[in-house]
Amino acid sequence: MSSDTASQRLDLSIDPRRLVFVGGLHRSGTTPLTRMLAEHPQVAGLTATGVEEDEGQHLQSVYPIARSYGGAGVFAFDPRAHVTEESPLRVASTSADLLRSWTPFWDVERDLLVEKSPPNLVMGRFLQSVFPGSCLVVVIRNPVVVALSTKKWARWTSLPKLVRHWVVAHEVLRADARHLDRLLVLRYEDLVHEPHETLERLRLFLGLTGDIPHHRLDPARSLPYLRRWDSMATGNPLQRRSRRIIEDKFGDAMADYGYDVHDLTARARWTWD
Repeated sequence: MSSDTASQRLDLSIDPRRLVFVGGLHRSGTTPLTRMLAEHPQVAGLTATGVEEDEGQHLQSVYPIARSYGGAGVFAFDPRAHVTEESPLRVASTSADLLRSWTPFWDVERDLLVEKSPPNLVMGRFLQSVFPGSCLVVVIRNPVVVALSTKKWARWTSLPKLVRHWVVAHEVLRADARHLDRLLVLRYEDLVHEPHETLERLRLFLGLTGDIPHHRLDPARSLPYLRRWDSMATGNPLQRRSRRIIEDKFGDAMADYGYDVHDLTARARWTWD
C-alpha cells in the first residue's frame, strides 16, 4: 500500500465531527478541563505522548508551535500565529498529516477525540476548515490572574504587556467567532465556582451522555494571584505603577468579559456574544 493511500484511509477513518479542539491562553485552565473531559467514558484525550502537557501542537509538524512566536504571554502578538482557512499551510494532505500525528495517542474507539493546545484559541478557523464539523472549546480566565501566573515564563515581559496580550488574543477570537460553526467559550471562574452548571453547558454542547467529572477543579488556585494583585496597590513604586497602567488601559476590556479590574474576586454574569 502506498503512503498516499494509507494517508487517505487514515483521514477518512475519523469523522471530523468527532474532533474537539480545546484552546485558551497558557494558565487559563485548559489542562484541567481537558483532563476532566478525558475522564468521561465517551471521550479520549491524547495520552502518553511524552510531550509537554500532552499538547497536540508538540506532536505535529504542519504548523509552528506557540514557542515559535515567542511562547506564553507573547505568541498572539505575532500575526502569523493567527492561522485561518486562507493559510498556505492548508493543503490537501493537512488533515491526514495531523491525524497521523495524533491518532496513535487517542483511544479511537471512543466517540469524541480531544486535542488541547493554547494556540487553538487563534487557530479555530484553520482547524475547522481542515476538519469541518469539529468543535472548538475555549477557556478564558481573568487576564490579571493569567498575567501574574504567566510571569514566571515571561520574565522580561511586563505585567501590563501580558494583560495586553490577553486582550489582543481574545479580540482575535471575537473577530473569528462569526466564521466558526461550533464554538463554546467558558470562563475558568465559572468552572470552579459553578461546576455543575458550567459543565452541563459543555456536556450538552458536545452531546455527551452522563456528567463530566469535576473533581480536578480547585477554587483556591487563584488565591495567591489575588493576594499579589491586592498587595500591588500599596507595594513598591513599580508595582503601583504597573497596577495603575492595567487599571487605566484594560479595565473596560476586562469588563467586557465580566471581570472587575479593581476586585478580581468579582464575577459579573456574562455570556459570549
